[in-house]
Amino acid sequence: MMDGAVPKAASSRKVTPLRRADRVRDALADDIIAGRLRAGSRLDETLLAKRFAVSRTPVREALRELAASGLAESRAHLGAVVATMTEARFNDIFEAVAELEAVCARLSALKMSAAERYRLEELHRQCGRLVQSGDAELYHAANAEFHAAIRQGSQNAVLQEMVGMLRRRFAPLSRSQFRSAGRLAASYGEHDQVVRAILRGDGEQAFNAMRRHHSGVRRSFAEYAAAQMAGQAAE
Repeated sequence: MMDGAVPKAASSRKVTPLRRADRVRDALADDIIAGRLRAGSRLDETLLAKRFAVSRTPVREALRELAASGLAESRAHLGAVVATMTEARFNDIFEAVAELEAVCARLSALKMSAAERYRLEELHRQCGRLVQSGDAELYHAANAEFHAAIRQGSQNAVLQEMVGMLRRRFAPLSRSQFRSAGRLAASYGEHDQVVRAILRGDGEQAFNAMRRHHSGVRRSFAEYAAAQMAGQAAE
């Protein structure tokens, strides 16, 4: 088992290329959270398809996912527009993901097979190497695999489906938090507490460690979003 220290840097892992819809969604989420696209701005499908050199189909999917995340909304006679970002708007998503993933962590501590535990450790080590590289995009991808492994380890198909759907809505918010200074190392440290509890078979500690992790995610997202909006206001 790891000793809590970040593993020394190694070669970067290979990451599956993003789907077109994910690429569009992530770029637009960056623009919205950073304030480059302001509340009420129209998100025209045709113009976005030209901007990203894709058909309108992935653009529509990206807009649906942004709406599910609270970053966009549909308005009569306008179509999709940038939503007004408020703390209350995101609380429900953060809370739901935190509570359900904490349940997954508790069940994983009790149910994970030896092979699943080994894979979880491997994914955790990959995250540690990416902390050393400082690559937020690769860390985000590895982080998604880490959380997916814990969902799968719960051995509960209904819970996996529910949390998987929530994670899709959560992805643009989760991705942006890794832009905060020191967040990669902090995330790895929080993961370490979750992994230790799961490997000990301590369900309650795994539950509590995952909830603490999500408190860090929420705090980092709020800090990053506030800093971006303050920067835009100062320009």
